[in-house]
Amino acid sequence: MPDFPGMDGDTAFERAIDAMVDSDPDLGRIVEQHGRPVRFSRPASFQTLVLLILEQQVSLESARAAFDRLEAAIPGVEPSALMGLADTELRAIGFSRQKTRYARELSSRVLEGSLVLERLEDLSDPDVRAALTEIPGIGPWTADVFLMSSLGRPDVWPVGDRALQVATADALGLAEAPSESQLAEIGDRWRPQRTIAAQILWHGYLSTRNRTIPTGTA
Repeated sequence: MPDFPGMDGDTAFERAIDAMVDSDPDLGRIVEQHGRPVRFSRPASFQTLVLLILEQQVSLESARAAFDRLEAAIPGVEPSALMGLADTELRAIGFSRQKTRYARELSSRVLEGSLVLERLEDLSDPDVRAALTEIPGIGPWTADVFLMSSLGRPDVWPVGDRALQVATADALGLAEAPSESQLAEIGDRWRPQRTIAAQILWHGYLSTRNRTIPTGTA
């Protein structure tokens, strides 16, 4: 889970959870039933983006196994080393044909300097999304998870995430999972800390499904 402005790391996260639980009984009920969610944080790095690409449309376990094989082949998982692997090597590691192209495109953008990851921290949420989703294979879900977990943005709401749609329906007693537009409207109730709301909702969803975040597509 990301950091939050004005407070350090875990302290910020715990205080944000407390505030959300106090203000929203539906989210409070999740924490009461399943305990507090674990803080979800990843480095704002090339490696994180490669892992997120691998996580698209497959189980998290298989994505992690593929990333571990990649790291064994090229310790540190740097873009120049990834570009040095043949397509057949990447396929053997666990990259599909599409994800091979996506990982190469990401590597190329970093190497040529058109994507400078260190500069993303200074950009607004919309500008970060624009910079990332311009790269083939990085869609809104990937950009939003990066914003939440790597850049510590407190008000991110990935409406395309199926688990979040289902979790919201469960929490609010809806007859069916909301569409993306419906979920966007529902999320307004948790501004300006929708990241915390999403974390609590994911926690409720995952507590009964033996999975760990993130969940989503591109």
